[in-house]
Amino acid sequence: MAKYAKWLGGGLGWAVGGPIGAILGFVIGSVVDGSSVKLETYKGGGGYRQTTAGGYMMSLLVLIAAIMKADGRVMRSELDFVRTFLRQNFGEDSANEAVKMLRDLLQQTIPVTDVCHQIRNNMHYSARLQLIHFLFGLAQADQNVSEEELRLIEHIARETGINDPDVQSIKAMFVQDTGYAYKILEIESSASDEEVKKAYRRMAMKYHPDKLGNMGEEFQHAAQEKFKKVNEAYQIIKKERNLP
Repeated sequence: MAKYAKWLGGGLGWAVGGPIGAILGFVIGSVVDGSSVKLETYKGGGGYRQTTAGGYMMSLLVLIAAIMKADGRVMRSELDFVRTFLRQNFGEDSANEAVKMLRDLLQQTIPVTDVCHQIRNNMHYSARLQLIHFLFGLAQADQNVSEEELRLIEHIARETGINDPDVQSIKAMFVQDTGYAYKILEIESSASDEEVKKAYRRMAMKYHPDKLGNMGEEFQHAAQEKFKKVNEAYQIIKKERNLP
């Protein structure tokens, strides 16, 4: 378990149980943070809980493993994409540990829907939005989001309780077509100038990095990237409409 000390050091919180905990039990054993924990006996509870950085990362890794297995094969190039993605967002040491754990997770059967329901019941909405943003970023790392990846990410988003307009907004940040800037702001191209401004203010508030302020500096970096996409979309529309 020492090889996963970076992520386990801060605790796993609610991710220590349920389907995520059961999967991790095969990977790291039943000793977490010095305490003996029977991972498979966890019972879900009501209300959102504090999500630790370790718990968030474990949730993300389990979903990444599911996406990498979606087309029935795992390529070395995919692991390289994941390592780069994780290094950029979490740093070198954390990325190295995460890739080691991911290799182990790829050997497990991932009950995607059950995992999504555990995340939905315990993680609040802003953090779940960030998960979907991470997954789209990963899928697009090779400059091509495959149909299998897209279907699985949309399934994950639906089962984790993400509203479809939010899914389409995040998708438009990575899978761009005509009108993608409007999709990011969750409005139609026929929206009035005032509606555009209101939509920008709403989205800027929704995706502000402060929403993930309790989850550490590495998550702030990722949130800032998403916030930047919203600002870029607004600037594109402003230029198109000659707005001040």
